[in-house]
Amino acid sequence: MQSLDVTTLITICNDLQTHWVPAKVEQVYQRDTYTICLALRTLKKRSWLTICWHPQAARLCMGDPPPRIPDTFTFSDQLRHQLNGFALINLNMISPWERVVDLQFAKRPGDELIWHIFVEIMGKYSNVILTDSKQQIVTVAHQVNANQSTVRTVQTGQNYQLPPPLTGTFPKLEESQQKWQERVSLIPGLLQKQLLNSYGGLSPSVAFSLIQEANLNPQQTTNTLTQKNWDDLYYLWQSWLKSLNTAKFRPGYTQKGYTVLGWGITEEVNNIQTLINDYYSKNISQEKFKQLRHQLQQKIKSCLKKLYNKAQNFKEKIQQSSEADQYRQKGDLLMAHYHLWQPGMLSITLDDFETEKPIKIPLNPEKNAIQNAQIFYKKHQKLKRAKAAVDPLLNEVQEEINYLEQVEDSLQQIDAYNSLEDLQALEEIKQELIQQNYLASPSQQSANTGSESQPYQHKTPSGFEVWIGRNNRQNDHLTFRTAGDYDLWFHTQEIAGSHVLLRLEPGAKPDEDDLTCAANWAAYYSRARQSEQVPVVYTEPKYVYKPKGAKPGMVIYKRERVLWGKPHKVQSYLKSKQ
Repeated sequence: MQSLDVTTLITICNDLQTHWVPAKVEQVYQRDTYTICLALRTLKKRSWLTICWHPQAARLCMGDPPPRIPDTFTFSDQLRHQLNGFALINLNMISPWERVVDLQFAKRPGDELIWHIFVEIMGKYSNVILTDSKQQIVTVAHQVNANQSTVRTVQTGQNYQLPPPLTGTFPKLEESQQKWQERVSLIPGLLQKQLLNSYGGLSPSVAFSLIQEANLNPQQTTNTLTQKNWDDLYYLWQSWLKSLNTAKFRPGYTQKGYTVLGWGITEEVNNIQTLINDYYSKNISQEKFKQLRHQLQQKIKSCLKKLYNKAQNFKEKIQQSSEADQYRQKGDLLMAHYHLWQPGMLSITLDDFETEKPIKIPLNPEKNAIQNAQIFYKKHQKLKRAKAAVDPLLNEVQEEINYLEQVEDSLQQIDAYNSLEDLQALEEIKQELIQQNYLASPSQQSANTGSESQPYQHKTPSGFEVWIGRNNRQNDHLTFRTAGDYDLWFHTQEIAGSHVLLRLEPGAKPDEDDLTCAANWAAYYSRARQSEQVPVVYTEPKYVYKPKGAKPGMVIYKRERVLWGKPHKVQSYLKSKQ
């Protein structure tokens, strides 16, 4: 993920200064652990200023409205108490090459300055600090004590200290090409590396764009450049510095990220705020998606492993209890032939009552025939009681396995991040697992859009809609809330999978191709996706029931009919759409 560099920050600050200063702070909301939002209103418009201190995505830009869910963070509560009703009257960077922005607040424009918010964009050391007019720290997003840093502490009550000043040589527009070229080429090495080593304030993304715009290779060494190469590079270098001075930028997406310099643009964007907000929102969502999906998969895998072992133990006990009749039979034989027993016998062979085949019966030599028979009767009763006790336990474990396999299948279907819907579907699965006590409830709220994800939607050959649940929450919603009297409900037979609805208008009759299409989707969104053919049942929604106390997504049904779904046909269809 591309870091917000000085060039981009200058662009953002110029745009904010032009369009959003002065502005009244109407609301403060903390979106997640790393992101605070300030609702700003000018005479013409209202929007949200996003301030983020995420280690990989620290930024300052106008962003999306926060979700309509309660804000439970302490930091935002403190900011809300101090800033509500105040006006943002100015913002500036504390030095030309330092990524620290000072947001200044007063009661109203023209009044005495009362509050500062220092936004420090410094990678994993990023922070947001509120101080009073004398720059005494009132609250801070991340407290830094002496044990965490020997260079600089950041704590409530102390005076705010700027980060240690940057060292090295900084780019200057007045520097001649000769001096610039000598500095960069002094030690032969990789071109991009030498540019970054020679000047502070130059980011890897700007260096890469500059070299690429000059039609050079970043891995090319400085001693292989011709004089024309140096001339082209210096011209672009000057263009970059002039852009910083004149605040003229061309924001847009590149193959590797974004730029504000107009170099290597694949898609131009008119608004720098939109570019930065969309880029980081998408990338952060992708990272959260990967982490959350991995976390949920590992948890489900761990739970299923324990349950599989438990089920196997129960099955072994039931298998042992199936031998109960053999112990009773041996006891009966001993009682019928106790006169054949002799003291000290270790075993006795007697003919079976029905087959008349000889059966060898082990004996305890210290007990007589009747006592040995009683031992066999006791084992028989014990195993019978064990079976009666274990059967319901095995059924309970099997129901839990079926439920978790259903959740696992939902996770397997959401295998890549394509939109915010995918992340929201995972968040819903996480909340479900918390409610079912498979995951601990977090001490602080996680990022949430405040909206529900929507089911997958496709069409049959006749144009009927097919709705497919992404998770158990949606499965229940589709089956028991969305489904109408004329719809048809599909599910793989005794295999974990999504609930599928074939949406039908009154009087509409699907043909065989429509039913087969819905069955194919049900087979594809199931645990049997890799199979050639999968049995799929379908029935009317009114014949689908949720047993009392059943877990999310678990149902029983009746009056079902069976079709064979072919998931590979769906795979071929999806590939043709790419």
